[in-house]
Amino acid sequence: WAFIHWPSTNWFPLKNISHMIEFTLFGLNPGAFHITNVVLHTASVLLLFLVFSRMTGTIWPGAFVAAIFAIHPLRAESVVWIEERKDVLSGLFFMLTLAAYFHYTRKRSIARYLTTLLLLAAGLLSKPMLVTTPIVLLLLDYWPLNRGRRSQVAGQKSEKGWRKLVVEKIPLFAISAITAFLSSRGIAPAHSAADQLPLLARVGNAFVSYVVYIWQMIWPAKLGVFYPFPQTGLPIWQPILAVVLLVAVTIAVFALRHSKPYLLVGWLWYLVMLLPVIGIVQINLQAHADRYTYLPQIGLSLMIAWGVADLLKTSNAEHRTENIEWNSLNSTLGVGRWALGVCSVAIVMALAITARAQVSYWRDSETLWNHTIAVTKDNYFAHASLADLLMRRGRLNEAIEHSKEALRIRPGDANSENNLGLALLQAGDTKDAVTHLEKALEIDPGLMNAEVNLAWVLATSSNDSLRNGPRAVEFAEDVASRAGHPNAIVLRTLAAAYAEVGRFDDAIAAAQQGIEVAKATGNEGLISDLERSITTFRTEEPIRSGP
Repeated sequence: WAFIHWPSTNWFPLKNISHMIEFTLFGLNPGAFHITNVVLHTASVLLLFLVFSRMTGTIWPGAFVAAIFAIHPLRAESVVWIEERKDVLSGLFFMLTLAAYFHYTRKRSIARYLTTLLLLAAGLLSKPMLVTTPIVLLLLDYWPLNRGRRSQVAGQKSEKGWRKLVVEKIPLFAISAITAFLSSRGIAPAHSAADQLPLLARVGNAFVSYVVYIWQMIWPAKLGVFYPFPQTGLPIWQPILAVVLLVAVTIAVFALRHSKPYLLVGWLWYLVMLLPVIGIVQINLQAHADRYTYLPQIGLSLMIAWGVADLLKTSNAEHRTENIEWNSLNSTLGVGRWALGVCSVAIVMALAITARAQVSYWRDSETLWNHTIAVTKDNYFAHASLADLLMRRGRLNEAIEHSKEALRIRPGDANSENNLGLALLQAGDTKDAVTHLEKALEIDPGLMNAEVNLAWVLATSSNDSLRNGPRAVEFAEDVASRAGHPNAIVLRTLAAAYAEVGRFDDAIAAAQQGIEVAKATGNEGLISDLERSITTFRTEEPIRSGP
């Protein structure tokens, strides 16, 4: 099932299988799911440290990179959010791919290459964002593996020239391309964001996002779960300034590629790994997302860690050339290393404290959405999501207010219209509820939630002017056919719609199927409701059908 379905329009078969296994073992115990995410992230941290320590032959720069990766507040979303299992699972397979590739470069063999290929495939099946991994491996060939750089003899090219290295990666590129194609099957028909945002707007936002992620790494404040794309678009100066900055840094690291190759590798790592999620192909209407930085920002950490280490080496060399006494040199360098160690610990501690605060916002959904509203501007999505939550908690007046605020910020949002309609329905204002539900379907004719809600009203309303059995059946059958798998709420609505038009056998069959589905999730309230409905249908059948 995981391999042939695109739930929520995304294709993450191994991520879905991991959740299936946990549910089989632990049921709906969120603690088990959280522990798994933490264990996977921790394993990735350790592997990152080991891989770069082995590749470079140094310990402390790799330790710093791993520590930043482990504790940075931007990691909170990927680790704490259970649904982001795809980040931590693909991250683990990514680290294993790097380790296997390093093992292969030490002694090339078919077995070692196939191991690398299989690990990359597993990572891609966890999250297709790893499609750029073959390019990352080429970057590692340049530094620190030095497989494609010129030999030291007469400037001759080494035997392992770049052409051979690229050819070597063809199977890796091929499996990445296949994964990208399979993933696009779900994305292409399901998301209309790309149609709503002009290409130039998306390109401009992509450049700005590159800079935003850099700033968030340096100053991780006001982090939210959703950053809305500005309704009026970005000021033109922001994309222009972002392009200038990105081009300037790219030119600088390219100019320093021979003396400081880690700068070029780290910078291109960052740029390339972000490409699949930078927003050129827009999935939703977020401007950017913290979770997208999970692996790409490792590149920036590489630049910082080895850059500082290189500065210490340069300082050492300068002191030697100036013939400073050895004892004085040792003293100076010792103080420098001590100061660097203190600064590194202070940075990690500061990030740990900030990360702890960020994690606290995820303790429940209401806290998370309220925090997101507080740290972002005109966040229609956060208001709509909070409205949905408050409605399910029975706080209808607050839900209605947040739904109206979402529509004020973004008029014509189908989900917000649906939320407002459902809240009004539960508050007893059926007529206005129908108006908003119909408006939601005008905006998005395929919005299944609105179809189900409207079908329920048309089938069960006490207001005869609103009841419309044939239309209710049409909506309910449409949703049931498109849902992909049986849904108890949809089946309850379908049963009510069938009963409204006198199709009691069909109504009883739909209700019985709904009971079976509800039993699988332990929804006792829904089971009781459906059982009462079946009793009612059997009582009403001879009355409505007549002699």
